[in-house]
Amino acid sequence: MDGPSTARSIGALAALSVSTFIYVTTETLPIGLLPLIAADLSTSPSAVGLLVTGYGLMVVFASVPLTRLTYRMPRRLLLTSLLAVFVAGNALSAAATAYGVLLGARVGVALSQALFWAIVVSTATGLFPPRVHGRVVSVVFAGSSLAAVLGVPAGTWLGQQAGWRASFLALSAVGLLALVAIALLLPAAPAGAGSVTEGTDPDAGAYWRLMAMATLAVTGAFAGYTYVAPFLTDVSGFPAAAIGPLLLVRGIASLLGVALGGHLADRDARAAMVVPVAAQSVALLGLYVLGDVPIVAAGLVALTGLSFSAMCTAAASRILQVAPGSVELASAGVSTAFNVGITAGAFIGSVLLPGFGVRSTALVGGLLSLAALALTIRRSPSRRDQRVPAV
Repeated sequence: MDGPSTARSIGALAALSVSTFIYVTTETLPIGLLPLIAADLSTSPSAVGLLVTGYGLMVVFASVPLTRLTYRMPRRLLLTSLLAVFVAGNALSAAATAYGVLLGARVGVALSQALFWAIVVSTATGLFPPRVHGRVVSVVFAGSSLAAVLGVPAGTWLGQQAGWRASFLALSAVGLLALVAIALLLPAAPAGAGSVTEGTDPDAGAYWRLMAMATLAVTGAFAGYTYVAPFLTDVSGFPAAAIGPLLLVRGIASLLGVALGGHLADRDARAAMVVPVAAQSVALLGLYVLGDVPIVAAGLVALTGLSFSAMCTAAASRILQVAPGSVELASAGVSTAFNVGITAGAFIGSVLLPGFGVRSTALVGGLLSLAALALTIRRSPSRRDQRVPAV
């Protein structure tokens, strides 16, 4: 990265990537700490599960309204304010002695995350020249991929060793460091200056097709991934002890997918979208057909991680091009589509599981991915200079 990029810009980008890491870790951390939290707060495991599902629903409903509300705020002020909420919310989570307090703290952090995802990509890419935007997005998304590989396992381990509250305190401390770094390194530009505020090639048809594609592809991915552990044991015949290492391999493949998505986005925007969705379709349908062959299943599960991460990175880069209005409002819309897909995929899997077995989740996930691929391949007939409200 050269041109306008400087050591200060690279430092700010690193701080933004760390922020994605801690946000994604915070969202799913209660899953690993579920028994500890439930026992300490004398509540049920299902109530602790609501700390994750409720968090996701807050992100779905709050992303677009909060983005509209804060559109005129300077980005540095807004990001540091969001991280301040993150720091305070996790500190309050660590101090909570009642379930209601913990739930309220999680709601506050979820609201800050809803807005964070809407502005982080445009803020990061605004620091660098357009020809490297795909690679910039891949650095931002590397933080979220590392959360699955490192953040949640490390947070779970820390909670088991020092108590679940220590995990939330650690996240609060890292959030404070990211806040300070962004305050010192991010340029003090007003909203709309130094960030990507409009699509470079606005196309309302392409944007709404991207929204539909993202919803279908993410729904398909999570219809399969949510139940990957029982698939690997019941269909592929792996022992339960192998699940952790297999998911670690998938996480490493996800990191490679982020790099691949960024690389393709800077070279061929069309291929950057088509290749990952096609690969996901092949992986999920392959699991349905050949999931009982252990070595093949392991490879295909890794491919689902690589393809999904590459698709996420490419989609974020694509928004910078086709957003028919504000890139940040468009990003908020796609973030909502992703979270709807995550929730819908998990729900579809839960419906299929008792009646059709875990193997059916891969089949339905693959078919949904094929539908997303059809939308991805189709070219937009809309005018390139069309400018209408994005959301």
